[in-house]
Amino acid sequence: MTARVLMVQGCTSDAGKSTVVAALCRWLRRRGVVVAPFKPQNMALNAAVTVDGGEIGRAQAVQAQAAGVPPHTDFNPVLLKPNSDIGAQVIVHGHAIGSMDARDYHEYKRVAMNAVLASHARLAAQYQAIVVEGAGSPAEINLRDRDIANMGYAEAVDCPVLLVADIDRGGVFAHLVGTLALLSESERARVVGFVINRFRGDIALLQPGLDWLERETGKPVLGVLPYLHGLHLEAEDALPREREVREAAKLRVAIPVLPRISNHTDFDALRAHPQLDVHLVGPGETPPVCDLIVLPGSKSTRADLAWLRYAGWDAAITKHLRYGGKVIGICGGFQMLGQAIHDPLGIEGEAGSSQGLGWLAMETTLESGKQLRQAAGRLVFDGAAVNGYEIHCGISRGDALRAPVCVLDGGRCDGALSADGQVLGTYLHGLFDEPAALQALLHWAGLRDAAAVDMRALREASIERLADAVEAHLDTDILSQLLGVNSCAT
Repeated sequence: MTARVLMVQGCTSDAGKSTVVAALCRWLRRRGVVVAPFKPQNMALNAAVTVDGGEIGRAQAVQAQAAGVPPHTDFNPVLLKPNSDIGAQVIVHGHAIGSMDARDYHEYKRVAMNAVLASHARLAAQYQAIVVEGAGSPAEINLRDRDIANMGYAEAVDCPVLLVADIDRGGVFAHLVGTLALLSESERARVVGFVINRFRGDIALLQPGLDWLERETGKPVLGVLPYLHGLHLEAEDALPREREVREAAKLRVAIPVLPRISNHTDFDALRAHPQLDVHLVGPGETPPVCDLIVLPGSKSTRADLAWLRYAGWDAAITKHLRYGGKVIGICGGFQMLGQAIHDPLGIEGEAGSSQGLGWLAMETTLESGKQLRQAAGRLVFDGAAVNGYEIHCGISRGDALRAPVCVLDGGRCDGALSADGQVLGTYLHGLFDEPAALQALLHWAGLRDAAAVDMRALREASIERLADAVEAHLDTDILSQLLGVNSCAT
């Protein structure tokens, strides 16, 4: 089997590449095509654990769900997790090989390309189609040398490219024409058409612009996708654009947006819950009065803990607990709730130790071996099923762990619940995704009649809406020719 390959590149970051790839994967699956998503290089702090025990970008796990296949490290062979403004942890085929600054990684790209092409070859031998997501924009002049994420990959495997632009940002025609102008002749030739994303309004008013674009570039517009409100899809990295304020909400939740926040997709179920008012509190904002504070994961836990103190969250948490509020810490947020965090090897920055917030009797030491596993079990205090994953370097020890939050399959315990029942911590990402666990945790936080919200079902419904949009708004005849649907569909 040799897969047909189609790459989706964007004029900008957050143009909708991840969404379009997920949409095409489900559209192909509906037609009986065995399809795999692929992103050669991803830079994201939202990660997922795969069936083969590695980590990939969260968006590729969603795309795998759209394709109806289990997530695999070959779907995202190179993952960069920024841990400073100039450096990142480099993960190849699911496992960290170390941290590099931008210059070192530039030199490493030749090796990284070999990993990308090895994964591509394995997928091409197993699947009928591969839908590939680019990274950022292919027109970044400073990143063209040794590129493995966009046209460098497309040229290496000789695949066609769709170019996506976000009309909601404004300047969509400049984005598309300007991007083409900055490509080489061979790269321009492999762009087979455009997709305009997030359109709202009267399509008839846009048509003259579409006609001009096709005349100016000689390339077809394959369609205009509407702005689909209310999609429940895990973001690759960007935080949600909009906050839905629910005046009649029964429980107020505050989440500090840490500088190196990771896996903020943990809170998608909270944001989707009709009875919650969830406030992602950014830099410069005063911690609000709320019922529940959730401390998220972090790629640089000690640095983010220092930021938390600088922003006044330590005092806010103390006051919050004094008035009966509840606190949940997840992964790095769990570590922050302890008495100390030690990083003797300098895994997340300069070696040293930091005093924790002190609400749980435990200390955490960062170690070189990363814990990567899918995990399922039950909440100790309720018995509700939990199902998630672990990604962390820290090992926590202390008396607080004698009162765990979860008992996982195999008898392993996870997390800690304070003696007064007000502070809860866990290493389990996806803590809120199971409906029964979400209800139990919200009941613990003070919401007695919490509705059931099933995030997997919401994501599945959103993926179906995306595939419907492909059917209704894109040129499926051209897509079928590019992907060989007629010849390989069953």
